[in-house]
Amino acid sequence: MSITQGPTRRALLAAGAATLAAPALAQPSWPAARPIEVIVGFAPGGGTDVMVRAMAQFLAAELPGANFVVSNRPGAGGETAYVALQGARPDGYTLGTINTPGYLSLGVQRRVRYDRAQIRLIARIVDDPSAFVVHRDSPYRTLKDLVEAAKRRPGTISVGSSGIGTDDHLGLTLFEAASGTEFIHAPFAGAGPVRNAVLGRQIDVAGINLGEIGMLGQETPLLRPIAGMGERRWELMPDVPTFREEGYDVLMSSERGLGAPRGIPDEIAKRLEDAIAKVIATPEWAEKVRQLELAMAFLRGGEWEAQMPAQLARYQRIWERTPWQ
Repeated sequence: MSITQGPTRRALLAAGAATLAAPALAQPSWPAARPIEVIVGFAPGGGTDVMVRAMAQFLAAELPGANFVVSNRPGAGGETAYVALQGARPDGYTLGTINTPGYLSLGVQRRVRYDRAQIRLIARIVDDPSAFVVHRDSPYRTLKDLVEAAKRRPGTISVGSSGIGTDDHLGLTLFEAASGTEFIHAPFAGAGPVRNAVLGRQIDVAGINLGEIGMLGQETPLLRPIAGMGERRWELMPDVPTFREEGYDVLMSSERGLGAPRGIPDEIAKRLEDAIAKVIATPEWAEKVRQLELAMAFLRGGEWEAQMPAQLARYQRIWERTPWQ
């Protein structure tokens, strides 16, 4: 009877190491392996959704093998999406949109289920002034009209927003404090539903961003902006006054960009940043910006993150003076 001797312990360990190493060597380089999911924390049709879908098409050309899939996960002012982004594998195949002030302000008003330290910012793309927008047949032509009506009938005029703690909501809170008025706040799951509500006259005023109105190029647009909350008039809508020009010291905007789970490899994060920078420098993107009414304000992720502490401090001061509910 013959006995076949089994492999030695050293041989088994060597074989195991080879087995572990093989898949890593066989994996294609990012981003060719599978689709890249981009999580959007608001309903389709709003400024964030429109921006990221357009950017995804251009990025695919800059990143050979990339296939972006946009996933809308609205809820809790963006918190649902941030929780999903934080919990994703940091391998470059899950990205998410970041929106301020909500990304910061949600944690000011209540305990949230995500930790900003676990999310890495990739790039800011847009900084879009908040605004009050009405149906074109609305009796409110100016902020003065709106304030006078609100003082005659306090607590009866409705203002929609993209959710509690969003820029639209904070802008409304600041305006109430500055004007001594009281409105009915109607939160929705994104700018798209807010726009539809004011078009259907379900609300009196829409708190949305200037770039979300969709009025440029139309001879008789159905919506009419009363005023914007930027520091100055937006160059694409020079006829729309600012709140400050109208006598109310209200500044608010929506920053929109991309983030990833904190552990994403540096080389992948840099490739994404560089690709976005290349896209926004092209004339094709400039034309898309004009078509989609995007208020461009590009910043690399590190620069954007460096601004966050000062922004957070501002929202904390707003909460202390005029807490939003």
